[in-house]
Amino acid sequence: MQNTTNTHVRTEFAAAINQIANERKIEPESILEAIRQALISAYRKQYGADEDDVHYFVELDPSTGESKIFEAPVIERDEETLEVLKWDEKKSKDVTPAGFGRIAAQTAKQVVLQKIRESERAQIISEYSTKLGEIVSAQILRMDGRTVVLDIGRGQGLMPPEEQMRGEFYRINNRVTVLIKEIRDTNRGQAVIVSRADKEIVRKLFEREVPEVASGAVTIALIAREAGVRTKLAVRSTQEGVDPVGSCVGQRGVRVQEVIRELNNEKLDIIPFSENPQLLLQAALAPADSLTIKLDEVNKLAVVTAPDDQLSLAIGRGGQNARIAAKLSGFRITVKSAGGQIKSSVTGEEEYEIDTFPGLSPETRVQLVEHKLTTLGDLSRFKDKWHAFELPTDQVVLLDERIVVFEQEQARFDAAREGRATL
Repeated sequence: MQNTTNTHVRTEFAAAINQIANERKIEPESILEAIRQALISAYRKQYGADEDDVHYFVELDPSTGESKIFEAPVIERDEETLEVLKWDEKKSKDVTPAGFGRIAAQTAKQVVLQKIRESERAQIISEYSTKLGEIVSAQILRMDGRTVVLDIGRGQGLMPPEEQMRGEFYRINNRVTVLIKEIRDTNRGQAVIVSRADKEIVRKLFEREVPEVASGAVTIALIAREAGVRTKLAVRSTQEGVDPVGSCVGQRGVRVQEVIRELNNEKLDIIPFSENPQLLLQAALAPADSLTIKLDEVNKLAVVTAPDDQLSLAIGRGGQNARIAAKLSGFRITVKSAGGQIKSSVTGEEEYEIDTFPGLSPETRVQLVEHKLTTLGDLSRFKDKWHAFELPTDQVVLLDERIVVFEQEQARFDAAREGRATL
């Protein structure tokens, strides 16, 4: 008479392995081999089996899940890795300890659960690898150091400091729109990296809010951005009669205001694109006007002379306006006063205001960016914070000297504004 208990056990184990294999698209043998390796590790850990001249292997019945540990003398090892290549099976002996079945069952369960987690992670990574460049609404779950962990739907996304917007605070359970930027290898395996700092999030928001951009009737030709501060984009029409700037702004500014709201009130300048670099630069340097621009198109250099009353507008606070205009146009820009004095010089390669500081070390820059201290305003306001970083003395002196000049200029600006207000 057939033993119904054994049949049930056999069917249960084999069925469980096959079900997991089918559902998770994992080879059954892959699961069984992982169980074998885990059993050997469990045996070594539990019973201290660590002999150099002995090889351990497992016989695992794929029907019942019953397992036995064997040891055999080592015949050959790899000279470099010391991995066992051959062993004498004829001299192998069963060393399965009494009560090892309970350990084996626990180990098998842990291996199967681990395989399920790995499979789920792989499927999530595979799914999001097809969504790179898309935007999604995400919920903030927690902070992992300075990295934000978000629920992005089927899985979790990581937003490291360099992908966060300056001046933006991330509170648990809040929802934010993020760009699925890349799949990155981390010390915990592959992870979905999301961004709010990437300029492409601006393009995607306009595609969502402006039907003409979504249909291709209006295209965003150029984008330059300092996340959390300002973005400039140059737009053009592919259809006659369509106003590209007006389409993006929307009636009473409703469309652009929705994008600005999504970007936490970041400033947005929308300008008409032009193939003529002179016209493009004039628009890119707005709101400054009455500018004289001399171009060296071969070397991509632009010398901009601004009237005294337009100088601060052309340069922008902390050089921001000139810096973003250089990024947008691809020209290195030098801004001069009417008297011929150089007031600002930018290459367009600067990502932040701190990138314009000669002598700032890469190590100091990394620390400042990680803490979102990328402008003189930030450095002045949070002086105690970055003074606690234990930076090299020369770097502290460099930053302190910059801050002194900034605060003096800010005091003069505030005094002049108060004087105008009382007139």
